[in-house]
Parts: sequence; structure tokens; C-alpha cells
Amino acid sequence: MSAERDPRVVGFLGLGSMGSAMAGRLLAAGYRVRVWNRSPAAGDRLAAQGAEVAPDAATALAADVSFSMLADDAAARAVLTPGALAGAAGRVHVSMASLSPSSSRELHRRCTEAGLDFLAAPVLGRPEVAAAGGLQVLAGGRPEVVARVRPMLEAIGSRVWPIADRPEVANVVKIAVNLQIIHALQALAESIALVEAHDVAADDLAELLGATLFGGVVHRTYGQLIARRAYQPAGFTVPLGAKDLGLAAEVAEDAGVTLPSLPVLQQVFAAALEHPEAASLDWAAIAEVTRQPDHPARERRTTTELEENP
Repeated sequence: MSAERDPRVVGFLGLGSMGSAMAGRLLAAGYRVRVWNRSPAAGDRLAAQGAEVAPDAATALAADVSFSMLADDAAARAVLTPGALAGAAGRVHVSMASLSPSSSRELHRRCTEAGLDFLAAPVLGRPEVAAAGGLQVLAGGRPEVVARVRPMLEAIGSRVWPIADRPEVANVVKIAVNLQIIHALQALAESIALVEAHDVAADDLAELLGATLFGGVVHRTYGQLIARRAYQPAGFTVPLGAKDLGLAAEVAEDAGVTLPSLPVLQQVFAAALEHPEAASLDWAAIAEVTRQPDHPARERRTTTELEENP
């Protein structure tokens, strides 16, 4: 059996904080992981853990099963080209990024034309959850293809959720989940702003919410981040949150669904993106738009200053 058809050889494209953590989980599970990233430094870090660095995307895609965790629609379309897929007939490709349904359909078409099976498997969880193997994996695609890669998905996450036979439906579900998180961020911001106006510590409210009616991971995690203004390092940035909010708007329009709160959330993200550090801040930082709407230095204070002098 050639190395390319060895079922223990796995390709992984896209080595940001999430992709690197996922590839690391596959290495820890005993897979031979062939990694590729547009900037090589991330691949070098994984090579120190035993990964093989592929010279190009096509080489990583030629593994029996390959995964990608790319930043957005444009990156996915630019990397997973017909040319790069041409030598991977008979393989499986799994896209784990939060993409639009239309891009997921396009990647599915490209893979099918090149002779590959395709799954969309976006995940729920932050980089630290990925490193611990605790991601929730939303699998969209034919059941027999999901079964073929399930051991690898289970190495990456703690649970695999079969969503639908059509890959793009998994992307719709991920967008809906992220929309729910965005609502939670804004709700936390509003509640914290209310109690702070009456000299109640944000930490105390966050602890109360997490210990009583809102004990889920979203309210516990983001309540603490917002209370402490701990927006760096970012698990998921403000621009990425804005991208996912845009995807929710796109999906809703395509389906003829009205989202009454969408315009308000779009305004909040637009205001947050005016911050000079927005690209490096966790998306929980949108809370500052509601929390300090009239602060004269709100747009200029750095994250360190916010933490030291709230």
C-alpha cells in the first residue's frame, strides 16, 4: 500500500489556532499527519511534534483522508481548487471551517468532479477546547462517508453529530449556533452594563449567572471574559464574528426568514470593528459597545489599559 493510500496518513490544511490544535489531536491519536499552511511557520511547529510538512496543498489533499480548517469562504475557494484536488480521486475531504452554504456546495461540487467524497464538519468550541479534544463536530454528508472518517473525527472532538446527508446543512446549523452565541454576548453586555450602572461588580453578576440559571459553557466562559475585559488572546476574533453574522444574514435571506434582532447586532459589530485593535480582540469585546457607549477614550484604550484601569 502506498503512503498516500495508507489510512493512517491524514492531510491537514490550515494551521491557525484551531487547525493546529486539531492536527495535534490527530498526531496524538497515532495518525501520520501531513500538514500544509499558506504561511510555513505553523507547519514547522507541528513538524516538531512529528508531522510531515507537505510542499503544497495538492500533496496534503492526496492523503487518504484530508481535512481543512480555513479562515473563510475566500480562503477555502482559493486553496481547494480543481487543480489541487485533481490528484486526489478516491479520497475523502472534510471541510471543518465555518463557511457559507453556497461555498460548501461549491466545494462539494469541486470534490465530486475530482472524484473525492466530501463532508462538511464545522465544529463548536474554542482553541483550548480543541486542544483538549472537546470539540462538538457537526457532520454533514452521506452516512457511509461519515462512518469512514468517524474515528478521526472522534480523535478531534468529544462527540460527532450527524446532521444531514447534504454537507451544506451542517454549515447552516453551525451558523445558527454562532448566531445564538452572538445573542448571548449581547445579552451579557446589556445585563453587565445595567448592574455596573448601580455599582454591582461585573464579576459578581457573571458568577451569579453561571451558577444559577445560565450555567452553560457560553455564559460561564464569556461572562467571565466580559466581566474582566479579558479580550486577548482571542479564541475567536471580532472580524470572524462579524463574518459569521453576515453568514446568518445570508442564510436567512435565502430561506425567506426574518431575524428581527439582526440589524441591531450588525450595528454593534460595526461599532466594535471601529476599534483599532478589533482584529486581535475576542468577539466578546463587542460588549464594550453597550458597556461604555459614551466613554471619551473607548476607541483608543488598549486591551491592557482596559484590564488595568477599567
